[in-house]
Amino acid sequence: MDVPRLVIAAPASGSGKTTVATGLMAAFAERGLAVSPHKVGPDYIDPGYHALATGRPGRNLDAYMCGPDLVGPLFAHGARGCELAVVEGVMGLFDGASGQGELASTAHVAKLLKAPVVLVVDASSQSRSVAALVHGFASFDPQIRLAGVILNKVGSERHELLLREALEEVGVPVFGALRREAQVATPARHLGLVPVAERSSDAVGSVRAAAAMVRAGCDLEGLLALARTAPPLMTEAWSAAPSEVRGPVSSQVRSAEARGKPVVAVAGGPAFTFSYAEHAELLTAAGAQVATFDPLHDEHLPEGTAAVVIGGGFPEVYAPELSANGQLRKAVAELARSGAPVVAECAGLLYLSRSLDGQEMCGVLDADARMTSRLTLGYRDAVAVSDSVLAPAGARLRGHEFHRTALEPGAGPAPAWGMRLPTPRVEGFVQQGVHASYLHTHWAALPDIARRLVDRCGGTP
Repeated sequence: MDVPRLVIAAPASGSGKTTVATGLMAAFAERGLAVSPHKVGPDYIDPGYHALATGRPGRNLDAYMCGPDLVGPLFAHGARGCELAVVEGVMGLFDGASGQGELASTAHVAKLLKAPVVLVVDASSQSRSVAALVHGFASFDPQIRLAGVILNKVGSERHELLLREALEEVGVPVFGALRREAQVATPARHLGLVPVAERSSDAVGSVRAAAAMVRAGCDLEGLLALARTAPPLMTEAWSAAPSEVRGPVSSQVRSAEARGKPVVAVAGGPAFTFSYAEHAELLTAAGAQVATFDPLHDEHLPEGTAAVVIGGGFPEVYAPELSANGQLRKAVAELARSGAPVVAECAGLLYLSRSLDGQEMCGVLDADARMTSRLTLGYRDAVAVSDSVLAPAGARLRGHEFHRTALEPGAGPAPAWGMRLPTPRVEGFVQQGVHASYLHTHWAALPDIARRLVDRCGGTP
């Protein structure tokens, strides 16, 4: 696969790489290029801005949850037919899974993609020292091709001149200098940026402003030429269809089609924005008809709903509105009581609980949720401790936790997952067809999840 590509990285979080990466995507898309947007790591929010910038789904490249071997295929799947791919990094360039070396870091993904790296440096409080910083990043790992720098939060023309002169000493090209006063403000809160779905036209304005800032301050032609130096990537594109079905149609899909495609309702809207694009693709490939619904506004599940998937998001922000939609809460509870598959991750877990910060929720789970000041964050190795619609007991996978809420009790009589780190514990709920947990998962790593869920539609959990 021969797609020009760049990785936009930074020395640390907060350097401005999201604004720069999104601005680059939008600026190149405005020139008529088909731009494929990607994000290193498990983040759900940045890809929403990437999608707004490019008109294509923002896709994650997570070498921990999906494994290093899937990074290239997932990239090729998203970038198929594109003229440029821009990959936004995570945290600092060399920051990855805790205690596991380079695994899942931006540097690791850049190596897997054989992509040149452009470092976004916050230059607001330095001049010649920028050369030492960049030289350290360029020499730390000889397998990383740190091909240039974009200077962010530059104070003046004089400041820019000093920075450029310093970087000439270490032979690192400067592909842009963005002024401090031109910075684009994107609102944030307890888990990062406010998602696109909650900002509507305001988010469009932010993306356009980022594109304008990048156009004014960056060498787009030079960056495009750099992207074109990436060598061909020897990989096959990932496919949602199981390997045994890529030729003839599988018996499972034939069976689903024979009985009519089951409707799998997937929660969306401002309160439930966390979802990987591959999940819907896997459900469709498994024979389902995927229909979205908004728990804030829709009073009914989509017609013919046979299963519900409720991903992550911010139900704590919308707890009164979710509670006020009693008709939908009742419909979800009735579906769960019928034994139909109901899969919930994090925000979905809170929505299925009895209450959230005192506001009535669906009451599917015998538990109450509340906001806390404590951030729970990190990758997790998990094993299924109960047989469920999602996975058989004993199945192992890798996931990610990211929340500031707590649930009492934290697990049901039949818990969903067992985890060893950070402390040994069980977590989540399995009851009838319900699988609810704090753990975010990427189904591309275990495509049997989607097939198993669709196969349970109208059947016995």
